[in-house]
Amino acid sequence: MRRRTDLLSAEPAPERADAARNRAKVLRAAAGLFATRDPRDVTMDEIAKAAGVGRGTLYRRYPDTGSIALALLDEHERDLQGRLLRGDPPLGPGAPPGRRLAAFYAAMVELLEKHGHLALGAEVGRLRYTSGAYGFWHAHVRALLVAGAVPDPDALTDTLLAPLAAEVYLRQRERGLTPARIATALARLAEGVLPPD
Repeated sequence: MRRRTDLLSAEPAPERADAARNRAKVLRAAAGLFATRDPRDVTMDEIAKAAGVGRGTLYRRYPDTGSIALALLDEHERDLQGRLLRGDPPLGPGAPPGRRLAAFYAAMVELLEKHGHLALGAEVGRLRYTSGAYGFWHAHVRALLVAGAVPDPDALTDTLLAPLAAEVYLRQRERGLTPARIATALARLAEGVLPPD
């Protein structure tokens, strides 16, 4: 019998082949539905039917559509996180905080332009704001504010992230604003809070 400490440090069990196939089918089906409709209107039953899996199979891994959207968005957000940590300046380390914030905004506009429908789906039920990615964005922006000696960074961080809500971004796009105009406006916001040099 293994000791409790061994159990806690053990690697997670590998995913069974049938579970991996079902997960892939669910994600593929959900991605298709989210791409063609407002993800907030897609139901778990529709995803199960499109994936050809039972509801129990679907609910065993994903409690709601928001968690599926979050899983689909995860890969793209991890890529951006890596570039923030190890990429070239100004997005990565080495640039002044104001320039880094403007570069972060531009990268997020790019992410939302490509995957805004997934981010919108992940915002259902506030799941998005409790996700690891949002926590990462929050920590990044807060660190930039601290580095720039901005007073009360805790009160300002969520405010600076608010324009990146998928619903806000997609509404701007519906009104005819281009990604470049949105990124430029966000850069002005960044410069107003953190001077670029």
